[in-house]
This record gives sequence, structure tokens and C-alpha cells, in this order.
Amino acid sequence: MSEVSLDMDKLEALSGKVVTDITGAIGVLLSYIGDQSGVYKALETHGPCSASQLATATGLNERYLKEFLSSNVGSGYVTYDSQTDEFSITPEQAAVLAHEGEPTCVQGFIQAVVGQYATYDTALDVFKTGHGRPWSEHHICCFCGTDRVFGPQYEANLIDSWIPSLDGIQAKLESGGKVADVACCHGSSAILMAENFPNSTIHGFDSHEPSIEVARGKAKEAELSNVEFFVSTAKEIPNNGYNFACIFDALHDMGDPVGAAKRINDVLAEDGTFMLVEPLAGDTLEENLNNPLSALFYGFSTLVCVPCSKAQEVGLGLGAQAG
Repeated sequence: MSEVSLDMDKLEALSGKVVTDITGAIGVLLSYIGDQSGVYKALETHGPCSASQLATATGLNERYLKEFLSSNVGSGYVTYDSQTDEFSITPEQAAVLAHEGEPTCVQGFIQAVVGQYATYDTALDVFKTGHGRPWSEHHICCFCGTDRVFGPQYEANLIDSWIPSLDGIQAKLESGGKVADVACCHGSSAILMAENFPNSTIHGFDSHEPSIEVARGKAKEAELSNVEFFVSTAKEIPNNGYNFACIFDALHDMGDPVGAAKRINDVLAEDGTFMLVEPLAGDTLEENLNNPLSALFYGFSTLVCVPCSKAQEVGLGLGAQAG
């Protein structure tokens, strides 16, 4: 092997970036632990306090909690006052880490990442063999995290922005229309439409039966009678003459997105509308690199989206940054 001269400035910059990413990886796991154990919410509720006081309030081990909080301070996720030896969480930190259901909260992304680490052996095997990986073979954190990521976005945009932007759809749904929510996952978007358009009938479809069971449970808890959920692929949904059909952040995961779109066109009423929402992306890698989230999207696409598509009929493998 010939000797290579290294640019030390570039080497140090890259090494620093990688070490920062490794630190972030530890922060992701600790943030998940803080989310699932209720530490961030408890810290917000309690206010500034010592590790001992927070341990008493949460019932957690003080020694573990002190190390956890110290790491979080180093990451900027928690605030520390050295004069009082107290920890606290600012409104901004709480918005990002503790406010479930709000668009500012990133715990859904964190949970989805943890789900990939939990099944790293499968991810490695899929990558090395080129095999597909069905959605059903992912860790439960992948399903729950995905719903936590997208649910608040639908809450913020679907009723007040997206539907009103479509000619005549809001009026149809208010008077009473038929809606097909395709690849609905845990049913957040379908339930949101059912709640806001009580005169309409909402049908949610997903090929993943456990997700459909979760959606049915959520609809029952909300006491909604105008929404039903069915186990079905996009290409198998029934022809009910839907006035409105939608796919949110899922077309790129499908093995045959062209066939799915064709089927939706076939099951729409003559004046029906199909709304498609996909991750923001350009048509080329060069364009997508202008998006600071490109590495995140391409990463999930490597681990989830493309393998999911390849596990299905056709296996087109569009990926999350298809453009």
C-alpha cells in the first residue's frame, strides 16, 4: 500500500465531527430513557432540584439519575446551576424533549432510531444480503416512533392547511363524504379527520395488522363511530367510490407505488381527489444535500424505506428522498 499524506486539519475536523456524532448517539439513547422513565416531564413539573430530590420525586435510583443528568447537561438537554447543585429544564428544552404530541417534540424520531439499534443484527444482514425487510419485521419502537413523529405534523397541518388547500374537499367532508386513508399506520390522520368531519365516513387501510389493531383501539377510546380500519395493501382497497383518498409519508415505502396510485384512481368517485404527502426532497443527491436533514432521511431510507419496498411485489425502492 502506498503511503498517503493526510491533511491534518481535515483529519481533525472529521474526527471531531465523528466524535460529536458518537456523543449524540449516546444522547439519543439517554433521551429515550428519559422519555420512557418520565424524567424530563418530572423535571419540568418539579422545577430546579438536586438529583436526590428528583430521585425521591420519580422513585428512580439517585446514582443513575445523577450520571444521566450530568450527561444531559453536557449535551445541552438539561441545565445545571453549579452554585446550588440543582438541575432544571428550560421551556425550550422541555418543548423538544418533554411535550408529547407537540410539533416541537423530537422523541418520536429518537424512539424510531432506538428501534433500529435494537435490531442492528437484522439491519446488517439485510444490508449485506440485499434482501428486503418487511415493515412487520421492525421493532415496535419503529411503529410507535413513526406515529409520534408524524401525528403532531398532521395535527398542525391536515385540517387547517392541507385539506382547505384542495378545491371543494372541505365542503364535501363537512356535508358527508367517503375517505380512504391508505397506509394509515396507527390511524392518527384518519382519527383526526373523523373527529373534525363527523358527517363523513373514514376508512383507514394498512397492511400491518398490529398497527390496525392499535388504530382500532384509539378510535374506540375516542368513541368515534364514523371511522373504521382494515388490514389491506394499497392495491387491494375496495372500490367504494371515495370522494377523497390520501397517502401520508408512505408511497415511497411501497413496492409498487405506481400500482398503488392506479388502484386509488380506480376507487375514487368520478370527482374524487387524491392527496399525496411525501418528505421534502429534490430529484438529485446534490439538491438534497442542501437540506440539513438529508443524512437523517437517507439513513432511515437505508434502514427502513428501501428494504420495506424491496420486500414487496415489484420492489421499486423509491426511498425517502425520491424527489
